[in-house]
Amino acid sequence: MPSLIPAVIAAVLLTGCTGSAFEPTDLAKNSIIPKPVSVTATGESFTLTTKSDIFVMPGAPAELTFIGNYLAEMLNPSTGLDLKVITEGRKPGRGDILLNLTEGDSELGDEGYELVITDKLVTINANKPAGVFHGVQTVRLLLPDEVETDTLQADHWVVPTGTIRDYPSYGYRGVMRDVARHFFGPDDIRRYIDQLAMYKINVLHLHLSDDQGWRIEIKSWPNLTVHSGKTEVGGGEGGFYTQEEYSDIIKYAADRFITIIPEIDMPGHTNAALSSYPELNRDGKAPEPYTGTDVGFSTLDTRSEITYKFVDDVVRELAAMTPGEYFHIGGDESHSTKIDDYIYFVNRVQDIVESHGKKVIGWDEIAHATLNPGAVVQYWARAENAIRGINQGAKVLMSPAQYAYSDMQYDTASIFGLHWAAYIEVDDAYNWDPATLVPEITRENIVGVESPLWAETISTSKEAEYLIYPRLPGYAEIGWTQAWMRNWEEYRTRLASHGKRMQILDINFYRSPLVQWEQQGE
Repeated sequence: MPSLIPAVIAAVLLTGCTGSAFEPTDLAKNSIIPKPVSVTATGESFTLTTKSDIFVMPGAPAELTFIGNYLAEMLNPSTGLDLKVITEGRKPGRGDILLNLTEGDSELGDEGYELVITDKLVTINANKPAGVFHGVQTVRLLLPDEVETDTLQADHWVVPTGTIRDYPSYGYRGVMRDVARHFFGPDDIRRYIDQLAMYKINVLHLHLSDDQGWRIEIKSWPNLTVHSGKTEVGGGEGGFYTQEEYSDIIKYAADRFITIIPEIDMPGHTNAALSSYPELNRDGKAPEPYTGTDVGFSTLDTRSEITYKFVDDVVRELAAMTPGEYFHIGGDESHSTKIDDYIYFVNRVQDIVESHGKKVIGWDEIAHATLNPGAVVQYWARAENAIRGINQGAKVLMSPAQYAYSDMQYDTASIFGLHWAAYIEVDDAYNWDPATLVPEITRENIVGVESPLWAETISTSKEAEYLIYPRLPGYAEIGWTQAWMRNWEEYRTRLASHGKRMQILDINFYRSPLVQWEQQGE
């Protein structure tokens, strides 16, 4: 009688390769950031194999096929599995990933998703493509960290089984990059966009003008970039985005379900514009280009009609290239503008912005004006300004400098950054709730959360990353995850596991001593 042992061994090996109870897992013990709404574990495992592919539901919009290709391009270099995107023909089978649009799951909204993982199939269900994309990011974070490499890895591509249902707390989850004090080129911004996508950030606010430089081509006022695109803090060479480059950034972000919000800061922070066009200045003289870091000394001539011709042209050209609903008018630290002139200016500029089909966002000082319906006040400095905006019917975007400013130093030993608002360690960046920070600013008043990064002290992406990370994942979780679900002690354990992933992605993050970081090679 032939022995049954070899056959039994072969069966066990085969079963283990495809994922089963022989490889128990616990989906609840995950390191997903932002933390999902609900996780139900079933204790088995799903494995990607050489037979795996990515399926897009028949008749799905082109966005789903793009997401499928995005996922394949992410997975194939490290896994070597040559996953393909299938839109018709055979049905999904063992080892496949299905991207599926459903209808009527009101709990998920436009950005939520349901991730169902069995030992045979991974299914991402969502009402809208944005939800599918966010579900893809969760699958990404469930796979081994080595999936982030661009070279073939000898790894076992296993995902725990179970169901995740997830949707955001706030619809606006943003960051701001100051590209005016120091210029960051299109490649830097695209790299940042890819990082934001992993953490389900959906807004990138670009601070495109300031005293030190003008960063976006305006064809009707060409000297803005010819003259003021060449300067930056410290006397560097500066730079600017052509309209074609800016449009490419817009598309790159939109493909990752991130909206770009342009900011032209005014009437203050305008030395670059005044230096390019002296007729915008009150005395008609062009000031010298500025490469320092002081604020509050410049202002447009708010009583001159040429100023409003300038603003209208700039807003018109930028609005035509930017599909998002908002245009940021700045409005902060305009110390050399008389208050009556400031109010007159903001009131007129709001109407110009609306005439080009956009809603206004401005720093909290704009609440001194008479705000139009739909305006958003970005709270950064003075709570009383945000409250003044609420009393006019405005919504508030929460960016309190003492918690949310990524350019603040971590401590006295920090290499880059400032500390005028606070020293912000990783726990301080995480341990605040937008809806309870100021009693008069409640959840129904808040449109979302944004973490700005000002660039006085940084000139390269690596320097920027040192300030952004590891605080950004926490800001992402504040925007996505309900406050009652967040806990620093639990969060820092999840954050620790992202240390290895950030190393693989070559992100120059600050190794906070508050977190026991996992290291590459462990």
